[in-house]
Amino acid sequence: MQVCVLGAGIVGLATAYELTERGHQVTVIDRIGPGAQASAGNGAQLSYAYVQPLADPGIWAQLPKLLLSPSSALKIRPQWDVRQWRWIWSFLCACHARQSRLTTTQLLTLAAHSRRAFDALRERENIDCDFAASGKLVLLRSQAALAAARQQMLLQKQLGGAEQMAVTAAEACAIEPALAHHQEPIAGAIYTPSECVADCKKVCLALASILSARGVKLILGRGFDNWITAGGKVTAMRLDDGQEVTADTFVLCAGNESAAIAARAGVRLPVYPLKGYSITVATNGPGLAPQVSITDSARKIVFARLGQRLRAAGMVELVGHDARIQSLQIQTLQQATHALFPNCTRDVDLQPWAGMRPATPTGLPIIGRQARGPSNLFINTGQGALGFTLAFGSAAQLANALG
Repeated sequence: MQVCVLGAGIVGLATAYELTERGHQVTVIDRIGPGAQASAGNGAQLSYAYVQPLADPGIWAQLPKLLLSPSSALKIRPQWDVRQWRWIWSFLCACHARQSRLTTTQLLTLAAHSRRAFDALRERENIDCDFAASGKLVLLRSQAALAAARQQMLLQKQLGGAEQMAVTAAEACAIEPALAHHQEPIAGAIYTPSECVADCKKVCLALASILSARGVKLILGRGFDNWITAGGKVTAMRLDDGQEVTADTFVLCAGNESAAIAARAGVRLPVYPLKGYSITVATNGPGLAPQVSITDSARKIVFARLGQRLRAAGMVELVGHDARIQSLQIQTLQQATHALFPNCTRDVDLQPWAGMRPATPTGLPIIGRQARGPSNLFINTGQGALGFTLAFGSAAQLANALG
């Protein structure tokens, strides 16, 4: 079968790889290049065991701060955009215990499948991507936050998740000595020994190279213009230079742009961008840099060691489609890095990044054909901040749906 995949981020390339492995003839299209957008500077954590959805019952108590506080790690800035209002309403409706449990259950299953698939890929293809199974500590700064995290940990254990344990501040510092000077503000932590890190951009570039070598056609630097349809099917995709790409089946993996592109085919996707930021610095300072991945839960900032580099990524902003890098947020990441790991770097090159992560209100990705859309148009998007974590499991699920 000839399959056209629109999008060369980690989800699109993982999908193209899976389809190629199953014997399909694949074309990949992206308006920029491999891993150039949300995959380029993401948090680098592969969070297979800690998948707590953003839509959580605790959101309701935080709502005034989310709307009004300039210091909130999760910001909602209302736009003159009905799609944003619709998304926010659906998100708030999903902020209850039953939906949170359902989402956690499905994400854990998908994440476990994704881990197995990515492990097999790395072994098969020998990809150089700074991979490390270094474990992860989720730091909690209050007893209330620690209690809530314990509940989530117990839920994940009941659902068959990986080994996790609640640890004291002193135990957390013993696991990661780079935290030793910062012990006092920590109420406790959740430790997952099996969590991993990798450089998503390097994985994207490696996949693009592998696919190209296996005869996959990569059309880069040209974007989507419109669908050409007939008889309830997509017959071709017209690009912005006028070229028409034909295929038997089309798979939409265009991340943040998926909703607008799908709408041109009469399909409404409840996907809206969650903006995030990152910096990446060399670990060349006199202070200790962490080996274990760290999540600062209160600040919604994650730290991942990538070889001789440290990436700090975070914030969740619903601010429309403005992808500009805001200097204040980069300063916040820089300050948080110095606060947790003083003098771990001398590097003045912060490699600032901002990305728009495609999210659904519940946190569950959209995978497969949509009932009201063309019969040969399939969707694989909405992984949100777990795009790297879920990419390879999502690819397999999409390939199964394709048949």
